[in-house]
Amino acid sequence: MRKTYSNRLTSRSLSLIHTVFSHPSIKKRHFAIDSTDTLVNEEPDARMARFTHWSIELSARAIQKALAQAGLSAGDVTGLVVNTCTGYICPGISTYLIEKLGLSRSIRTYDLVGSGCGGAIPNLQVAESLLKSNGGGVVVSASVEICSATLQMDNDISLILSNALFGDGAAAAVLWAKPEGLEMVGSAGRYVPEQRDAIRYIHKSGQLYNQLSLKLPQLVNKAAAAVAADVLKSQSLTVGDVKHWAVHTGGEKIINAVRDEIGIPEERLSATRKV
Repeated sequence: MRKTYSNRLTSRSLSLIHTVFSHPSIKKRHFAIDSTDTLVNEEPDARMARFTHWSIELSARAIQKALAQAGLSAGDVTGLVVNTCTGYICPGISTYLIEKLGLSRSIRTYDLVGSGCGGAIPNLQVAESLLKSNGGGVVVSASVEICSATLQMDNDISLILSNALFGDGAAAAVLWAKPEGLEMVGSAGRYVPEQRDAIRYIHKSGQLYNQLSLKLPQLVNKAAAAVAADVLKSQSLTVGDVKHWAVHTGGEKIINAVRDEIGIPEERLSATRKV
């Protein structure tokens, strides 16, 4: 990375890259690319084509794996919800998945765009509502991000941090009304729209650039604590009753800030730390 951008970045930025990318809390990430040169010399049209290919491919793999683990086939799926924020195609990713996976042509589908790091939460909420309104069935919830399709590098701490944190990947979950697997007993959300500039994509020359505030940990911890309190209260639980916590892995400072604000014992964050 330093060699590639040595002629384009200041010595301060190069030093920051060394410090950030050497941090032990992030040991590896995955990128959907054929060559690292892609990250440096990719044209916008090629970048969108790569996003299209890999968003479909990775989400399809995740869905197939989730269905197999549940002992289901594509023919059993009655609903599909897909979310992403790192690219835009129309018709959406769901239409490609219907074709690629052989899903029913009468399936109910929803494509969610623009929810950022928290996109899986409204995804699951829509999937849950779809399941209930349809009187049962099988709804697949899929999240996919090709963050490398938004990779930019400049003398900007936001971009340097973003490039160290985010990777490419997809995840899927199967929702049904059967008393099997994990039970989703409650959910909650909280919006802080006035802080949207603290973490967002902005457009420059027709491309997406990540914008991160260094104050983000102090903003996220308050919102996360409020949401956790809402969920726990709805189930008459306390923080101490929860044995395992999966906190959004937006960097060590984010995890630590949320941990301290909620009061989560460090040993109950093992799953979060592994990610």
